[in-house]
This record gives sequence, C-alpha cells and structure tokens, in this order.
Amino acid sequence: MKTLRNLILVLGDQLNRDSSAFEEFDASTDRVWMAEVEEESTHVWSHKQRIVLFLSAMRHFRDSLKEDSIRVEYHQLEADGESGSLQSQLTVDLQKMTPSKVVLVHPGDWRVLQQIRAACDKVSIELEVRDDHHFYTTPEEFKQHADGRKALRMEFFYRELRKRFDVLMEDGKPVGGDWNYDKENRGSFSKSGPKSPNQGPAFEPDETTCDVISLVESRFAQHPGSLENFAWPVTPEQASNALDTFVEQRLPSFGQYQDAMWRREPWLYHSLLSTSLNLKLLNPRQVVEAAELAYAEGRAPLAAVEGFIRQILGWREYVRGIYWMEMPNYAELNAMGASEPLPEFYWNGETDLECLKQAIGQTLEHGYAHHIQRLMVTGLYTLLLGVDPKQVHEWYLAVYVDAVEWVELPNTLGMSQYADGGLMASKPYVATGSYINKMSNYCKSCPKNPKEKTGENACPFTTLYWDYLLRHQEELGKNNRMSLQLRNLNRLSSEDRSSIIAAANQVRKKPAVCFSGKELL
Repeated sequence: MKTLRNLILVLGDQLNRDSSAFEEFDASTDRVWMAEVEEESTHVWSHKQRIVLFLSAMRHFRDSLKEDSIRVEYHQLEADGESGSLQSQLTVDLQKMTPSKVVLVHPGDWRVLQQIRAACDKVSIELEVRDDHHFYTTPEEFKQHADGRKALRMEFFYRELRKRFDVLMEDGKPVGGDWNYDKENRGSFSKSGPKSPNQGPAFEPDETTCDVISLVESRFAQHPGSLENFAWPVTPEQASNALDTFVEQRLPSFGQYQDAMWRREPWLYHSLLSTSLNLKLLNPRQVVEAAELAYAEGRAPLAAVEGFIRQILGWREYVRGIYWMEMPNYAELNAMGASEPLPEFYWNGETDLECLKQAIGQTLEHGYAHHIQRLMVTGLYTLLLGVDPKQVHEWYLAVYVDAVEWVELPNTLGMSQYADGGLMASKPYVATGSYINKMSNYCKSCPKNPKEKTGENACPFTTLYWDYLLRHQEELGKNNRMSLQLRNLNRLSSEDRSSIIAAANQVRKKPAVCFSGKELL
C-alpha cells in the first residue's frame, strides 16, 4: 500500500469539486477526510433544518466523490453512539493514518481553524491552508484594502471589485452611469400585497436526505425548528436549478421589493441562494454572471440586478474580510455596553408583537428570514432592548440555515447590533415601529400603534427607539449621521423623557409581551 501523501480535509461548508484542496490531487496517494460530529450542531443550539442541510449536503458530496473512485474517510453520525469534537476525531485519525501533509481550504469559522491546527500540531503533521477560490478575494487582499483607511465602507470596496472583475462595467464606467441603485430598491407593497407569491424551496428530500431527517429527529429532538417542510437544495444540480428559477421568475421584482415584508409570505422575491452559496454548492461567479446576463438580455431591470450583485460581490466579500481581519477579538465586542438577556420568545415565537411573531415564526418553521426581517425586526428589537450582542450572535448562528460564522457574525454583531462601534456600519440601524409599518402590513394585525411612544397602545419598538437615543445620546452625538435623530430627541420635554424611560423599563421587565400603560400606575 502506498504511503498516504495528502489528507484532504473537506468541511461541511466546502462542498465544491473545484476547490483548491483538489488541485494536484492524486487518487492513488491522497485521501479525503470528512466528519459529522455532534459538537458542530451543539456549540450553538442549532435549528433542525440547519443540521439536516449540512449533513445531507455532506453525504451527497461524499457519494459524488466515491462515484469518481476517490477514497473518502467519512465519519457518519448515528441516532445513538458517541461523537467527539472535530479536533478529537481528526487527532485520532491522523495518528492512525499518518499522512505526510494535511491540506485544508481556508475555513469559514475561526474556531474550526484553531481546532484543526491544534490537531495537526499535536501529532506534528504539516498543515497547508490554501486560499478559498470560491470567493473573489482573499482575507489578505482585504487587509491591503483596509490598510491606512480611517474608516471602512462596503461601497468603496464594492466599487473596487466591480472594476477589478469587470462586473456591470462599460468602458471603465458603471453600466447606467451610477454605482448604486439602492434608492430604487426600497419599495413596499400596495394594500393588495405581492402579486406572485414565492412558494419557497421545493426540492423533495431523496433517500439520503430522508435518512438524515430521521437521524436529526432522533438525535437532536430537543433542538428548535420543524422538519415537516424541509426542501432546501443539497446538491450542485439542485442549487443550479434554484438559481435558474430565481433569475427567471423573481429577479425582475427582487430589487424593488427586496426590503418589503408581508404577513404569511416568508419568501417573497428573494433568491434563497445563500444556503447554496455558503455551502459552496454554487459559485458566486456563476450567480453574478447569471444576473448580468439577465440584464444584458432585457430580462431584469438594472436596479434589481445591481442590487442583487451588490449582495454577492459587495457584502459577502466585505463581511468575510472584516471577519478574518478582526477575529478572534471581534466576537467579544460590545461597544454600546448591552447586557440584557435574549428574550425567551426568540426560541418559541410566543409574542403578541405581530412583526416579531411573523419573523420568528417563519424562522422556526423554515430556518429562514430575509435580510430586512433579520436587520429591522429581530435585530432591531434586540438592539433597542439592549441585549448582550454575543447572545444575539449565537441565536442567529443557531437558527438560520445559511449561517456560517464568517458571514453571520459581522452582519449580526456589527451591522445589526452596532457592537463594533461602527467598523461594519456607519451608524446604528435604529428606527421606530413606523419603519416596520411602512415596509409591511404587520402593524395592521398588531394591537399596538407604531406612532405612539408611551401609553397603553404604544409600540415597544417606538418606546425603545427613543429610550435608546436617550441612553446613548453622548456616544451617538459623535456620529454626524445621527444628527437629525438627535435633533428630534432634543425637542422632547423632560416630562416626555421621563415617561419614555419608565415605559422602556416596563418593556424590559416583560420583553415577550406588549406592555400596557396601566402597568406604569
């Protein structure tokens, strides 16, 4: 038997055959290593659909490798039986298999990278970490972009990448004359709501996925979420089909309504491709090229295509750069000193606030909510309430099927909770309940009035918004983008301020239930 040259580590979010890990791969001397370990589903209390998605996609990838006569050392979870950590399992196998070298594509999780390094160090085997070609850029290139800048902003990084990769460019200038069409992408629905409701992912579980569903229902029975309607893509073929369906059916309307929300309509015009991108069932270049082609052929308007491409070429690359530049300290940041516990209803959806009931309810049912529901409903509430940002981060990492830490952590801790003090976002994304009322029909089914700050009918979002400005007035005064909101704050009388503070304190006592003004008596 030949000596094992390279042991190729494939993680659950690295399921692409064009990975740099397979460059110069020799089936006669190299072997692939994959492992399902319980710790990856329990270090945060993972949603059942998230667990099924990762494990099913991993098993399908394993089977595709075996079909090509590639040897795979695969550790599979069973309904019962012990399971160590990724580090402990890898250490045991390295001692047994003694490869000359371990090859790993740059992971999406700082914690996992440290575990793999520790395992290799323990048995004195070389670890080669290769660049992830799935992305347009590398963490090192982002550091070069950031070097010497007083402030980092996604827009400028995005423009650099548009030029560098010739995306939506014409003669060195942006197609249409503008870099950004965000102002055209903030529409809300009329009273009649969305015209063509999206039915969501529709991939019927095959035998492999059904086996995983049975495993998760048994081994992870106490975890949150439902598996009654699992239908996410778990293979590259399914992911490619999902891309085609989005571009053909929903991309034309995506731009205008990407920030809109509607009761009992969790999917709307969104792409639902983040799971496939983050597990690398889809290459972002494939996605960007499909959207560009739709514009070139007149099948989708420029504002929709640019807004969608900005999420892929802009935000995905930007947040990954932030993550790897700032970890591990980034996860501990808490610039606003928030310390409240995460409300219990985030795990069960039992709240009488309609917007939160809708966003959290669909999250528990499907493992999904779109970006405005995450930023301006669930995230806004915890920001205004003053919840410990690490608890918010762990919830987002646990409950969303597309959550991998490199993308989830900066978006949650930085963009949503402003816990990094402005590294990710130029200001806190704070608003009253009136924003939710403008962008949805949630408030029409809620007993609370988004225009009222205090009193029996006051919306807690509005109460907590003014309380947030009061609590952080000094710090926010240093941010010129908050000047208008602070001028409005300064118009409040001392009596109004006292009433707001008292009302906000009542919300914190009962954060899962709409408080009544009578409770102040």
